[in-house]
Amino acid sequence: MLKEWVKEPRPTDEELGERLEKARTALAARQMMIKEKKLPVLVIMDGWGAAGKGSVLGKVIRNLDPRFFKCETLTAPTDEEKRKPFLYRYFVRIPKEGAIAFFDGSWMGEVTSMYLHDKISEKKYKSHLTSIKRFERQLNDNGYLVVKFFFHIDEKTQRKRLKELESDTYTKWRVTDKDRWQNKHYDKCMNVYDEYIEATNQFVAPWYFIDSSNKKWSELQMTEILIASIDTAIANASTEQKAPLLQNTFPMKEVPKLSEVDLSKTISEEDYKKELDKLQDKLSELHNELYHKKIPVIIAYEGWDAAGKGGNIKRVAGALDPRGYEVHPIASPEPAEKARHYLWRFWNRLPKDGHIAIFDRTWYGRVMVERIEGFCTENDWQRAYNEINEFEKELDDWNAVIIKFWVHIDKDTQLARFTDRQNTPEKQWKITDEDWRNREKWDQYEKAIDEMLAKTSTKFAPWHILESNDKKYARIKALKVIIKAIEDKLEKVKD
Repeated sequence: MLKEWVKEPRPTDEELGERLEKARTALAARQMMIKEKKLPVLVIMDGWGAAGKGSVLGKVIRNLDPRFFKCETLTAPTDEEKRKPFLYRYFVRIPKEGAIAFFDGSWMGEVTSMYLHDKISEKKYKSHLTSIKRFERQLNDNGYLVVKFFFHIDEKTQRKRLKELESDTYTKWRVTDKDRWQNKHYDKCMNVYDEYIEATNQFVAPWYFIDSSNKKWSELQMTEILIASIDTAIANASTEQKAPLLQNTFPMKEVPKLSEVDLSKTISEEDYKKELDKLQDKLSELHNELYHKKIPVIIAYEGWDAAGKGGNIKRVAGALDPRGYEVHPIASPEPAEKARHYLWRFWNRLPKDGHIAIFDRTWYGRVMVERIEGFCTENDWQRAYNEINEFEKELDDWNAVIIKFWVHIDKDTQLARFTDRQNTPEKQWKITDEDWRNREKWDQYEKAIDEMLAKTSTKFAPWHILESNDKKYARIKALKVIIKAIEDKLEKVKD
């Protein structure tokens, strides 16, 4: 694509000036429309070193209200960011609704640089491309406008600009070793950039090339494209277009329906105490090994109200070094969370490698409570099965251990526990009117849960059902499942 790109003729200076003045005013007006329509806009600026991205960005934002945009300069990931999944540092920076985020540099620069310098294999490179396409599509499907610009100059022009920058005391710092290497290996870089752009040029997030031979011309191209893209996104939003539902392509692991689960399983008090001590000691040993091998662990708990999630989590956490884990109790999203992609708040809570994150309630609220209570559209929750599988695949590609529990009880057991909580003063804080309302919708929830288990129990992130009519039995089973999953991962790492 980049190699065959035919540049648009540059207008005369007079026409350029007139169009630029008009475009600047129009973009400022569009910013207010973005705010009013609650449209989140992500602008990606990539391209050759010395192509003028920074100076053009400075001019584009000059007439915008700084309260409703943010600029992010994304160079090489920090040491802290390297300890998170590949997409982490980008996902946590996505804009909230009604705002614009300008990314000076992006995932394109990161993955192509690693590939060009042989820091990742071709297989890993292609895996990253798949992740990037999923990420951009998910943003679009969830109401984001993604506009991607590649600032293009030829080899001779780049070399000339680099020399000019280096010759000035005040600008030579702007020339990096990466820029020099890029110019020296211009043709090699061109081939990789062209292939990358071809692979990631999607209808939902197309690439736009900017002829960067002249700064004002660059600004005009970028501004007019932004205006047209915003107008199209706003028009499409008003038609309430539904994002397509994608077919699952991930390998699945069969899980029984809730009605098929035997809840009569139990354990004696004596066996419980013995098993608990033994398993907690083992998990403690494994936690040390996880830290040294830098393997992250995500443990996700879902289940019926009063099923015993809290007690289960307490026994797992009791075996861990408090410096190496965190428990995240998930409630209704805060305003800042609600204003972004629904997975954003979970990306923000991912552990560093070698650490453990335990989620008490999870991203599966999208296909349960949000579905049943009408907090999202039918298209939103139907799409979410695939989006969640993609999210968990990112965690798997990061080499994380992913363990998902559904803590299961029957309806009579729940009623008994609700009644006990209501009649016991020190337990009354555990029971709410919402719990009783949810109980009235038991059958609706059971149907949604069965569908959730069937559509998101992948081989890399399978569901485990904890039979919790006997809470102690469920605690022991959870510890055994966690230990086995960690041991299996450590065995793979050893190989």
